[in-house]
Amino acid sequence: MTFEKYEIVVLQKDVPAHGLMYGDTGTLLELYEPDGVEVEFVNGAGDTKAVLTLIENDIQHLSKNDIAYNAG
Repeated sequence: MTFEKYEIVVLQKDVPAHGLMYGDTGTLLELYEPDGVEVEFVNGAGDTKAVLTLIENDIQHLSKNDIAYNAG
């Protein structure tokens, strides 16, 4: 899967330790070889909720059918 820096991505798993759920959106900040990514997740007010180092399988590209949702 080819991702680009600053792309909006969709989380593909729950990360309860950070209050993140499958489907949350974040901004890809950095790409690490061979398959690492660093993603920032923010709340509706624009405050950073978490910055996580994940693997590419933990995220997917945002599609036109995705709807951003934040329960708070």
